[in-house]
Amino acid sequence: MEQKLTENLNIKGHLTISKFKDGQEDLIFDDNNVIVSGFSVGLSYLFSKLGSNSIIDYQLDTFQLGVSGHVGNQVSSTYQLSAPLSGIEEYNSNTDSNLYVFSSHQIKNSVITNSPVPYFVKIPFTKVTRIDERSVRYTIFIDEDSCNNLVRNGVDANLNEIGLFMKNPRGDSPEASILAAYKYFSNIRKTDDFSLIFRWTITFG
Repeated sequence: MEQKLTENLNIKGHLTISKFKDGQEDLIFDDNNVIVSGFSVGLSYLFSKLGSNSIIDYQLDTFQLGVSGHVGNQVSSTYQLSAPLSGIEEYNSNTDSNLYVFSSHQIKNSVITNSPVPYFVKIPFTKVTRIDERSVRYTIFIDEDSCNNLVRNGVDANLNEIGLFMKNPRGDSPEASILAAYKYFSNIRKTDDFSLIFRWTITFG
């Protein structure tokens, strides 16, 4: 029933990814994303007035990147990334990184979990843009100093999944975010040779 809420509201998402190097931007990915059931869960708390009393808690204000995405995760029942980056040091390759990374709680399949500790990246308010009456764009900039040369279990790891999270729809204390949208994309071996620009547009109706 919860998933029908996003279907009835006709909520859709679209993601583009570009490489940015030497002042040149090249589009490398362009596709629709999956609106997962967590979005419906958040909206159900909002409309029923059973969740947080603050509209801020229903904002999509953080994201995670991961290294083990797959097509099977692109379903509405997905509630977590396959293998999200696991610490500040994976996001911030050095001290010049522009990403604000923090650990927090996450709602996974209706349960708040904190083991392993999930890490999130804040989306600056200035990077959230209203496109028209129905659409909002989230611009995520992964600079040259971020997410570089990742290794998992002694093997090179490539970025290939991303998730958008709703801040704290249930009004939990401490706060607990929920996955609202997910996308698997082709492998990107991130290095300090270029930046990445994710533009994620969510459209209502």
